[in-house]
Amino acid sequence: MELWGVSDVGAVREQNQDAYFITASDAPVPFAVVCDGMGGAKAGNVASTVAVESFADTMSQGLSLDGAPTRRLLVRAVERANELVRYRAEVDASCRGMGTTLVAAVVDDRLVYLVNVGDSRGYHIGPEGIRQVTRDHSVVADLVERGEITREQARSHPKKNLITRALGTEDPLQTDLYTVERREGEMILLCSDGLSNVVTDQEMLFELVHGGPAEGGCRRLLDLALSRGAPDNVTAVLIQL
Repeated sequence: MELWGVSDVGAVREQNQDAYFITASDAPVPFAVVCDGMGGAKAGNVASTVAVESFADTMSQGLSLDGAPTRRLLVRAVERANELVRYRAEVDASCRGMGTTLVAAVVDDRLVYLVNVGDSRGYHIGPEGIRQVTRDHSVVADLVERGEITREQARSHPKKNLITRALGTEDPLQTDLYTVERREGEMILLCSDGLSNVVTDQEMLFELVHGGPAEGGCRRLLDLALSRGAPDNVTAVLIQL
């Protein structure tokens, strides 16, 4: 089991409003989380940082008590992060209206649990290829689901950055949870839309499987995004099971 991560401001933005956390590779229950903040020059960075720190704290405390991830703990960690982002926005006028996406993965002996809110993504990479496990909570994802546009059209749609769920913007918060069977050697990729908007799923697969050693995978994905102009912050976390 190995975990790696990278986050970069990209080629256009002045501030990195993404944030991420990964446990040590030898943690009893490894987990990782990626958040992509929104809400102005300061607030987006605050939202993502608060959410990542809160999620990591809640998971670490919960796992220290019973040693095993549960659906209830995962959802509670997201709900607690939502509460803290909302609270910070209420008490700090400069943070009013801020929010953040969240995608996280937690690995136990048999399963990988993934949770998401917003359009940051969780992928599974295995012998059958790459599969987006999470579903984007966004306007264009809804349009694709209804058959009004194709996935390719969604990549350049004028409303591609409009999300329909975010931490800090609603209470109660609806969280989606997924499970993937843990298989040795396969991979889980978490990323912000700064990567998925400019690098296709198949390009991600090629870089991670054929581009070189797994430990350099996140850096290769970042470099590819930068070569495409990286108009947004770029964050990628890779878990090799």
